[in-house]
Amino acid sequence: MSWDCGLRYMFSVSPVLQPGSMCILHDKEDLSRLEMVQRLAKDGCRFLQSHSKGPERTSEPQSDEGVHDALVLQRMSSEQPALSASARGGGREEARNRRYMVVSGTPEKILEHLLNDLTLDDDQGTTQGKESDTLLDDFLLTYPVFMSTSDLCQALLGHYCTKRHRGKEDRKEALERKRKVLHMVSQWVALCKDFLREDEHVKLFMKTLCRYVLDDLYEHPALEKDVRELQRLYQLHRRHAVDEYSPQRKSKALFHQLSLRENGLQSRGTQSETKEVLCHVYITIDSYLGMRVHAGILAQELLQAVAERMDVPQGELVLVAVTYPGGRLLLQPQDRVFSDSLRPVGRLHACRKDLGEVLNPFTDNSELQQRTARMLSLNTWDVAVALTNFDWTIFDSMHEQELVYFTFNRHASSSHTVALELLLQRCNEVQLWVMTEVLLCPTLCKRVQLIKKFIKIAAHCKAQRNLHCFFAIILGLNTAAVSRLSQTWEKIPGKFKKLFSELETITDPSLNHKAYRDSFKKMKAPKIPFLPLLLKDITFIHEGNKTFHDNLVNFEKLHMIADTVRLIRQCQKDHMGNGITQKSSSEVRAYIDYLHIIDNQQTLFELSHRLEPRA
Repeated sequence: MSWDCGLRYMFSVSPVLQPGSMCILHDKEDLSRLEMVQRLAKDGCRFLQSHSKGPERTSEPQSDEGVHDALVLQRMSSEQPALSASARGGGREEARNRRYMVVSGTPEKILEHLLNDLTLDDDQGTTQGKESDTLLDDFLLTYPVFMSTSDLCQALLGHYCTKRHRGKEDRKEALERKRKVLHMVSQWVALCKDFLREDEHVKLFMKTLCRYVLDDLYEHPALEKDVRELQRLYQLHRRHAVDEYSPQRKSKALFHQLSLRENGLQSRGTQSETKEVLCHVYITIDSYLGMRVHAGILAQELLQAVAERMDVPQGELVLVAVTYPGGRLLLQPQDRVFSDSLRPVGRLHACRKDLGEVLNPFTDNSELQQRTARMLSLNTWDVAVALTNFDWTIFDSMHEQELVYFTFNRHASSSHTVALELLLQRCNEVQLWVMTEVLLCPTLCKRVQLIKKFIKIAAHCKAQRNLHCFFAIILGLNTAAVSRLSQTWEKIPGKFKKLFSELETITDPSLNHKAYRDSFKKMKAPKIPFLPLLLKDITFIHEGNKTFHDNLVNFEKLHMIADTVRLIRQCQKDHMGNGITQKSSSEVRAYIDYLHIIDNQQTLFELSHRLEPRA
């Protein structure tokens, strides 16, 4: 059979065709697209040129794939047997058991298919419902790749207000269409609300949609439950929102309860001030204090924290931001350190008022002895707990969609990847911290004790299911500047060498990090994965598969990406909804929250050769 879909180069195959049906291409120009058709269709599907309007038949089997306008679907196996056509509603059940998965298509057609395929309350928990929920989740996690939030808002409003089919639509069909749109909006808000609260398009969309729903409540009272769900998700409050032209003015009390309040969507500025960021304050040319602070911190507050950590009177310090090579900006006490985009105003330096360096950590030997003694006095389990709590606070606030934004780099200047960037930054910090502590330890025996301590801390992090920090510590000990200290490693006891070897095996990259993947899979949630490897997996999918095929969105690729990023959701909570909660020592926490780090590799190598010169 053939359908005129109104697109020059596209064609249609009905997803309900019986085996033996044939798709016909009417125009000669269509043959130029036959190569694309053959790539998308399986071997059993034939596409022929014909000028005949009548149906053709063929004895060859039909493919399990078909293109519907600008949509490619693939038949999915269903565990539910189709009911007999003689049974009540048999034809409808048989059609519902004929399941199709999106392979590729235009954004509009993918959205239309998902809405048509969406299951409401009656079908939740069935095989069809689970498959539909997975496809919807794939779409909502990855839609920023192929359409803007503004476009999605407009498309959803269009589906809510416009009849889905040409011709007459009865009240039941209209109600089902509207409920499906509202259900999808609820799923969208529940999944991405942290991002959506900052979007002006979403604010306008929600107000407009709410007004439409309020106008429809008289004709469709069943919509009240869906509006209440939106209200719950957005934590909205009462507001007089009944328009004068609204036909439901008699039910003002109901509308007061269900209406949308603009300030329910918090402003971006308010939210950004409550977020935490990692701040680097350089105290020498190549070393800094890494600390976690709130995004709205002022210069004087930051200076006070630095002065306490470095044991220097605050009055002797000033905060300088290096904005470009040679340029310096002196921050006043009430100046904000971070911009609205959660980026510092420049590279931050804590200097004496004469703009000299605060401390030279390589000449003050008493400071180094005191530093090593303090680290050795800390309990290794407490240190691991403090490191895990630090990472968990950030990881628990991270959204799966941050991985999508980070990989596709669509919003590089926005705050959509703040938590992910913090964890990546923290991983690098911990690795440098391990190197700094070892290489600033002046005596051999203390250095041996320090390496033993870090091995135990790494083992404790693994036991606490924090593989992110575990990797950082092992990688820090394996860096060339530390691993070359042969005299130090020779003094390490055999049992610690054996433990380190076992831990090192987990970080082995061979066979695509099989050792790590097997070990991590056995761990129960909640747990913190090694995020650089997760990003590598997503980047591999992204680079190895085209996002678009002949202007059609490659939804199979997006499904693979969505399936990978869902690991974040699975790791953040156990089956009871609990996260990682551990009590940590205030003394250890104060030390871990303010790490003194050298980030210059050349300086680290110079320290290493100073400790153990080449033979």
